[in-house]
Amino acid sequence: MVSDGGEGSVYGFRLSSVVPATVTGEDKVHGLSNMDLAMKLHYLKGVYFFRREAVEGLTISDLKEPMFEWLKLYYPTSGRIRRSESGRPMIRCNDGGVRIVEAQCDKSVDEWMAMEDHDIHNCLTYDQVLGPDLAFSPLVFIQLTWFKCGAMSVGLSWAHVLGDVVSASDFINMWGSIMAGHAPPRSLGTNPTSPKPQFHQKLSQKPFSLKMTHPLGDHWLLPGSNHPRMGTRCFHVTLDQLKRLLSAHSGPHAQSQPFQLLSAIMWKTLAKIQGESEPKIVTVCRNSYGERGDGEILKNAMVVSRVEADIGVAEADVSDLAKLIAEKTVCENGMIEETVGGDDGKSDFIVYGANLTFVNLEEVKLFGLEIQGHKPVWASYSIGGVGDEGAFLVLPAPDGDGGRTVTAILPENQLAWLRRELKDEWGIA
Repeated sequence: MVSDGGEGSVYGFRLSSVVPATVTGEDKVHGLSNMDLAMKLHYLKGVYFFRREAVEGLTISDLKEPMFEWLKLYYPTSGRIRRSESGRPMIRCNDGGVRIVEAQCDKSVDEWMAMEDHDIHNCLTYDQVLGPDLAFSPLVFIQLTWFKCGAMSVGLSWAHVLGDVVSASDFINMWGSIMAGHAPPRSLGTNPTSPKPQFHQKLSQKPFSLKMTHPLGDHWLLPGSNHPRMGTRCFHVTLDQLKRLLSAHSGPHAQSQPFQLLSAIMWKTLAKIQGESEPKIVTVCRNSYGERGDGEILKNAMVVSRVEADIGVAEADVSDLAKLIAEKTVCENGMIEETVGGDDGKSDFIVYGANLTFVNLEEVKLFGLEIQGHKPVWASYSIGGVGDEGAFLVLPAPDGDGGRTVTAILPENQLAWLRRELKDEWGIA
């Protein structure tokens, strides 16, 4: 097996821009909520793999042409960050454009996916960061990478300040829909102002799920100094494995759900690796279509909660940990919004990795992007800007599989231990 991490295999990068089909207007503003601003140091990275038959005969012009109408619908994604007179960030909808990256890969798609010890997203999604020239930084990059076998990957780099994974996946799925000739909606809702929640009394405690960094100004990048180097790996849990795990580790009176059980397994495994410093408080993020109103296309609508274990995690039964995640979550959205809004959104925070974080993406329409009637053979998301405590994302596996993909984002020195423990103890690879 090849294990070079993919560096050097992807080459020939070409950058261009696509803008909305019609002029939006310099005066139009997309307001950012306090929850949006809580996520501003995080970046979403999605990658979709298509076989040769899905993209055969397509040119770069064929792929770009539908983007003009697409971005007309999603015009804030072509905007740029500005600050109000108070210093609060917002998006000026100035049609600055979305960056398109074209690249080549000297491996086949099967060779790429079979590589060991590498992040499957590496080199296939553009390495995005907002700033230090914040007013000129694109919010979205789309990377189209052609493999030597004729297959293609679509890599989405998405500033989390725009919206959560539901927003990002719906965005890319709409591109496929317009490419297929389906008429887009006439318009979708945006935030014309910066909404601020109203609180009737000052909350008595700070959220555990939010961690303030030192001021970063206009460079929205979690500093690398004094932080471990983070790595990303994907683990596939088949439907048969999932059924066996659920059967063996559900409680006596309740059936565990896949997200709860897989999170419990990862929590227990990481606790064994960390020993006395095992994580007792974790963050659970739930992304759901039920948390947004009609037409709300760009929104950080996830529910962010904390879970605290009053038992030894490494020695606990996973069914007990799964029950904690199912029944003992404490929602912290209100506290997060109040904290971020305290200085009008000018301070800098992280959510993912402030504690060990579990992200439920089971409802995301991960395989909704179609090209010439073909769905991706594989798709996955990762997150940039994760703090030291790490994060796990639980996503649906390919349509018809019934299993799950678990994306781990952890300090690199813990990933090797995690792989061994998951394989030896749970048969997960």
